[in-house]
Amino acid sequence: MESATDTFVAHRNLLFTVAYEMLGSAADAEDVLQETWLRWVGVDLTTVRDERAYLVRIVTRQALDRLRAVGRRRESYVGPWLPEPLLTAPDVAEDVELADSISTAMLLVLETLAPIERAVFVLREVFDLPYDEIAEAVDKSSAAVRQIAYRSRTHVAARRPRGRTVSAAESDAALSAFQRAVSTGDLQGLLDILAPDVVALSDGGGVRHALLRPIVGAAKLGRLLAAVWHRRIAGRSFEPIQVNGGPGLLVRENGKVDGVVALRISNGFVTGLYNVRNPAKLSHVERETALSRA
Repeated sequence: MESATDTFVAHRNLLFTVAYEMLGSAADAEDVLQETWLRWVGVDLTTVRDERAYLVRIVTRQALDRLRAVGRRRESYVGPWLPEPLLTAPDVAEDVELADSISTAMLLVLETLAPIERAVFVLREVFDLPYDEIAEAVDKSSAAVRQIAYRSRTHVAARRPRGRTVSAAESDAALSAFQRAVSTGDLQGLLDILAPDVVALSDGGGVRHALLRPIVGAAKLGRLLAAVWHRRIAGRSFEPIQVNGGPGLLVRENGKVDGVVALRISNGFVTGLYNVRNPAKLSHVERETALSRA
């Protein structure tokens, strides 16, 4: 039991990251880890040649089962469904590939894949697992996995956000400008930082007020933010944080967490705004979540 525990703890951050990238939900990822642990402690470790690969195989299969189940729930979700935001450490942003893979924009793209395609894409493109190892995890032949990997890679490439990698300085500058404009209700300041084709999505889960449809365009979004957010500024604060490896704001009202805004920055402008207010999705925004690809 001690050996099993030590091994599981050593790989826990990796296993959580795999599950989260497959599910887009920290709560579901935690449940998957619990199921993985229960199966792991029942394994005869003398028969396991590669403990890391074995654990990844268990967590992948559990995440696939969970993904198929939650997919049906998400079909009846009220308003846009957004991934559960994570407060992340600076080292996540420094790992460009990891930060990109857990960004809200990328997780929304992964939502358009079939479960098996998502599993293969995550294991191959994010964690660089060999095809044979992925084949064991998803119970497919290596040849089939290669075909699925090609299909999912093409699918994601056609839908992933465009734009060059933004430096930390550019990201910080854009976040500061956005925070300043929102905090003061400065419409011109918002128009200066929002990209002309900016897209905003809001997730209230049917229990908090949120936009039921995306808002597209700087003028429309700027007017909304300047009018609505600024009008409710009493007791409201905007704290800059790292959300899913990128810039964001933790929104509090009278000291209590009211929501999280994740921003996508490209060429110095805010091109995507993702506002999560569903209370069920705000449990991982006040403490950092450790993530790992190793």
